[in-house]
Amino acid sequence: MKLPRGLRTCLTLLALLVAGSAWAAGDPAVLTPAEAAKRVAAGTAVLVDVREPAEWETGVVATASLLPLSDLRGERKVWKPFLEANKDKEIILYCRTGNRSGQAAALLSAEGKKTANAGAFSAWEAAGQPVRTPESSNAAR
Repeated sequence: MKLPRGLRTCLTLLALLVAGSAWAAGDPAVLTPAEAAKRVAAGTAVLVDVREPAEWETGVVATASLLPLSDLRGERKVWKPFLEANKDKEIILYCRTGNRSGQAAALLSAEGKKTANAGAFSAWEAAGQPVRTPESSNAAR
């Protein structure tokens, strides 16, 4: 769904405001969608959508792995193998508003992982970054 330009601008500003407040509190780095996409394309980082599976139905960033925050905080059935496979890469996270991705980034950072918060999915859409509709088999890819 394409959002009106004014609404996209407001959502982008809101996402940057939320992300900026997390940075000011000493949390992991905050990245714009463009900077995050550049790091993923360079192969130095991986992008993770930490929303829950029902939320992915509205769309996800094209290059994102789908790993819910609930699993990161719980059994880590999908997170454990993902973290092992990407142990030398920066983990860039996003969610619906930037709040849960900030929590996940802080948690992983406390465990010694290099992380960044890329904010809200709506900011990715507003920035014109490619998105996709996930297939159920793509969860935790």
